[in-house]
Amino acid sequence: MESPETRYAWNGNVALAYQVIGEAPVDLLYLQGACSHVDMNWESPYLAGLLRALARHARLIITDRRGFGCSDRFSPTDIPPFEVLTDDILVVMDAVGSHRAAIFGTWDCALIATLWAAAYPERAAALIVADAFVTYAATPETPWMPTAEQWEERIAEFGSRAGYFLGDESLEEGTEQRWFRRYLRASVGPGAHSAEIRRYLDTDVRAVLSSVHVPTLILQDVHGTNVNSPETGRYFRDHIPGARLVEVPGNDRHHWYWGSDSISASIGAFLADVRDEEADFDRVLATVLFTDIVRSTQKAAEIGDRRWRDLVQAHHASVRALLGRYRGKEVDTAGDGFFATFDGPVRALRCAKAIVDSVEALGIQVRAGLHMGECEVIDNKVGGLAVNIGSRICGLARPSEILASQTMKDLVAGSGLRFEDRGAHQLKGVPGEWRLFALEMD
Repeated sequence: MESPETRYAWNGNVALAYQVIGEAPVDLLYLQGACSHVDMNWESPYLAGLLRALARHARLIITDRRGFGCSDRFSPTDIPPFEVLTDDILVVMDAVGSHRAAIFGTWDCALIATLWAAAYPERAAALIVADAFVTYAATPETPWMPTAEQWEERIAEFGSRAGYFLGDESLEEGTEQRWFRRYLRASVGPGAHSAEIRRYLDTDVRAVLSSVHVPTLILQDVHGTNVNSPETGRYFRDHIPGARLVEVPGNDRHHWYWGSDSISASIGAFLADVRDEEADFDRVLATVLFTDIVRSTQKAAEIGDRRWRDLVQAHHASVRALLGRYRGKEVDTAGDGFFATFDGPVRALRCAKAIVDSVEALGIQVRAGLHMGECEVIDNKVGGLAVNIGSRICGLARPSEILASQTMKDLVAGSGLRFEDRGAHQLKGVPGEWRLFALEMD
């Protein structure tokens, strides 16, 4: 079988390389992390063998994510936020005419695939991860991961000798090792890769695992060590509802060296089960934004009913225009406040900032509160605990202040947005303590 033709999908002015192989009734989008190059994939008999085996079970969509391989690159100072990378997945799917697809994410792309599956259950048929991370740095829940200091040592070594911590030394000297080293160099530059890893050290998706409500398969090397520890696969299984864990007798290398037959057989059986069951889910991961005009009753009394009505109409028009610009969805308007949802936290925060800035020209101030979490979808409207949390956070914000939950702060690492710690708070009707952060208004 010859290698498939490489084509490009465009997200704005960024080109995303992809290939399509196979004709099975289910779509499987393969998003390879750490290193990726759609043209060079086919030069390794191991990786090419895995891709061809997967194409027997699915129409396989292979893509280099933004910054890697044949897709447009980024610089060490221009690392895109996660929601841009999840948007890219939709762009590639639309280009190949895929309405719903299972996604297979590996290494750092397992994080991206997990967030995408939680945020777009209507487009995600299933989630599959291998060589996966849930956090990059060690935490009390993930003590097997390297510390930030250990990562810095690896990054320094990687900058002078590409492939040091990606497993090339475990390959026997010969054609495959030479290919693998060329493959790494062709995948991503050391500076950009090091900058991304540092961004990932501030990223933690543990909080959103429970919001994944699509069928999930975790492939885990039982012989993995350190970053590929079997504990990671078990953590995924224990925190994603209904997840299935298959522990593969691998060899502590990249997944395509584990044996294409065992991997493709596990994925093929899983996809067959997904096709048979095709459960519908009524929950989705969303970013919720609440805004409220500060001292509205006092302002209305000062200017009178007619002028207040005109002012509220001008406020609503401004907010709706900005929701359109930042792809927010208006859910409800109660008096002088707005409730909207977004499919990405960075857009929501920037929209909130634009709203706060824009209404000052009207002689009023608003406060805003944001949270990202699982929402129930009822009659095309969202509700549930995450919505209540967003509303409570808004109520604690000061005039012209944007307050966000720690989940929001953690998921926008690398976006350039900065926060001030506002301490821990009790939210009425919500269990536990919640640490809140104010967006810095430049």
